[in-house]
Amino acid sequence: MRAIVVEETGGPQALTLVDRPTPEPGPGQALVDVAAGGVNFIDTYQRSGAYPLPTPFVVGSEGAGTVRALGPDTSGVSVGDRVAWAMVPGTGYTEQAAIDVDRLVVVPSEVELETAAAVMLQGLTAHYLARSTFPAEPGHTALVTAAAGGVGLLLTQLLHRAGVRVIGTVGSPEKAELATAAGADEVVLYRENDLVEAVRDLTGAEGVHVVYDGVGKDTFDAGLELLRPRGTMVLFGAASGPVPPIDPQVLNQKGSLFLTRPSLAHYVADRAELTARADDILHLIANGELDVRISGRYPLAEAARAHEDLEGGGTTGKLILVP
Repeated sequence: MRAIVVEETGGPQALTLVDRPTPEPGPGQALVDVAAGGVNFIDTYQRSGAYPLPTPFVVGSEGAGTVRALGPDTSGVSVGDRVAWAMVPGTGYTEQAAIDVDRLVVVPSEVELETAAAVMLQGLTAHYLARSTFPAEPGHTALVTAAAGGVGLLLTQLLHRAGVRVIGTVGSPEKAELATAAGADEVVLYRENDLVEAVRDLTGAEGVHVVYDGVGKDTFDAGLELLRPRGTMVLFGAASGPVPPIDPQVLNQKGSLFLTRPSLAHYVADRAELTARADDILHLIANGELDVRISGRYPLAEAARAHEDLEGGGTTGKLILVP
């Protein structure tokens, strides 16, 4: 089988297509034929060495496919089942993967495997952000940075469905249209407008109850300025770079603010929580209530181009690799 491997960390050119032996599923594992793998920022962090992993390693942690074989003493899925997963290192940029069955979820027949691969990590992230980290509800106003990105579009839809007023930030008029279609009530073109001034105007200087910030360095300070007293800053990503250290006293000065830096792994740590979130997201898709935008499909051999496009900041929605 073929897979994308990083032997030495670096730029996109570090992604190498190699032939590897087909993995043998061990006890409690399933061998899956990968139909599609998700491309995520965490993949670029691992490839560059920002998130160190022992080399060599197969890239990717998210995907969907069909169960080909089962290891010994394995139950919970059957050969032929359509399954999806996230947060399973070494399973995304490959033609086949051996995966613990307790990390697999069954994909409804109404959902295409490419869609399932595109939504697992970002959909589960949007789900825990909107439902658990800050359970947004009618009467709340939320600021969503990068509202036309992969997480941003899904998060905006979930918040809109919950009756939340959503203000999104985007970098272009085209992205503004996508965010608006996803349910954003107002959209700020942050490259053309002062974000703090624009959001204060939109909220009558009251600010927002929550900021969902996946951008990091470029938007974090503005987000703190825009929170109401006792508001919550949810920093869940660093697309523009890591946020510098902050003095906790700043949170006091700006209104007894809350700051959290969540991770998906802690919100799907047990099987019950993983399946509950995944079932909710996948059934919303199956019922036509949640739209998943796949903006780029790449063969394995073009994984480097996928990383270049993602890091270039011009993409919307989700990028996937199709073996």
